[in-house]
Amino acid sequence: MGGVGGERPGSLRVGLLDSTLREGEQTPGVSFTVEQKLEIARLLDQAGVAMIEAGHPSVAPDVREAVRRIIGLKREGIIRGAEIVAHSRAARSDIEEAASLEPDRVAIFYGVSDIHLRYKHRVSREEALSIIGEMVEYAREHGVKVRFTAEDATRADYGFLVEAVRAARDAGADRVSIADTVGIATPYAMRRLFESLRRDVPGVEYDVHAHNDLGLAVANSLAAAEGGATIIHVTVNGLGERAGIAPLEQVAVALKRHYGVEVVDLKLIPQLSRLVERYSGVPVPPNAPVVGENAFIHKAGVHVAGVLRNPETYEPYPPEWLGRTRDYTIDKYTGRRGLQARLERLGVRVSEEELQKILQEVKRRSGARWLRDEDLLEIAEEVTGRALRPRPPEEIEALVTVKCEANVYTTSVARRLSVIPGVEEVAEVTGENDILLRVRARSPVELNQVVEAIRGTRGVRETYTMLVLRRIPLSDGARPQAAGRG
Repeated sequence: MGGVGGERPGSLRVGLLDSTLREGEQTPGVSFTVEQKLEIARLLDQAGVAMIEAGHPSVAPDVREAVRRIIGLKREGIIRGAEIVAHSRAARSDIEEAASLEPDRVAIFYGVSDIHLRYKHRVSREEALSIIGEMVEYAREHGVKVRFTAEDATRADYGFLVEAVRAARDAGADRVSIADTVGIATPYAMRRLFESLRRDVPGVEYDVHAHNDLGLAVANSLAAAEGGATIIHVTVNGLGERAGIAPLEQVAVALKRHYGVEVVDLKLIPQLSRLVERYSGVPVPPNAPVVGENAFIHKAGVHVAGVLRNPETYEPYPPEWLGRTRDYTIDKYTGRRGLQARLERLGVRVSEEELQKILQEVKRRSGARWLRDEDLLEIAEEVTGRALRPRPPEEIEALVTVKCEANVYTTSVARRLSVIPGVEEVAEVTGENDILLRVRARSPVELNQVVEAIRGTRGVRETYTMLVLRRIPLSDGARPQAAGRG
């Protein structure tokens, strides 16, 4: 791809540290269970992140237990590639507790800006340097690798920041994280900062931890990587304190799109996003980049016409990277080409005159958010005078998928759903949904009543209904046999 968006300013040596289990759980209202953290950690490792920040063991007993068990997964070979990081204040008690779990690395953080030194730590610069060196050395004595995080580094005096990084390096830290703690940096300043630090304090690898208070976390993270950072801190769906930090999904796609670097398996990103959305209870906005419902849905007629001819006209990268598909809405913005393509997709062919009349009717019904395929077929039938939809069956069978609210027991919800009249089978399933139901009804009205009863059940967050058009019988040779029967 050419143009400004296609430029690749040199190859990058960079990986991702995912902090969903630590920074992400600092999102107001978010609290993962231990089992949920284990599931997220396994999927993060499967996706290929370089490091997993498992948590700060001193925060609470359940956080410590989650960190311990995630480290256990690494020892057992279930987590294979990701380095497991335990978080710690610059305090002996925190370091001892974190190191006792034997993670791959302990990450010690300490504020280095004058405002942090004065109002939070209440120490002089000289005292701060002594503490940083002493605590890093103390952690190294426990036999673990150490990352030092210079908290609020982007508001620190540069000369003192250099001294702090040097103190950490000389005490044994092999990595230093530069934290834009209040999201105040700009991309230009961030790149210059990392270039300067690499020049002035060599012999250590650099991380970037960029908060998103001004919406610049992704841009600042990429700029830091251009300046020499080799690890970018991210969370799934951009969770974190206040406005969160750089979202994994956006950083990963941007690295591939702009630099040709694939740091994770992109096709696992939608699954990761849905899993964290469900467990965190924080919904992904429909217009969220990469993982939002609308990320590959086009609306304006000129956009749709362009995409139908060549998707690159209005897509910066293909949805296939993520295992997703593109689509477009049918509404007052729809153009003739998009409408014709949608009708053909539904198996409906109309004349030019009929197509124009259908388009006029679609635009007339501009009050709708967008028209469903069923609505479009109804309009087409009215215009053409032909029956275009199959006659409704005497009995309706449907499959209903259910997503449960975060932090509820799926089995309890399944039991409540099983007693609803019309629900014939209930199954707990894996993947983006929690429960699958088979429903029978005698009419569309009755089916709607059953679905509304399902939606009104305590613990149900979202449902999706699919009508069974026909059952395809298995041949005798293909029919599965029940276990233990001849």
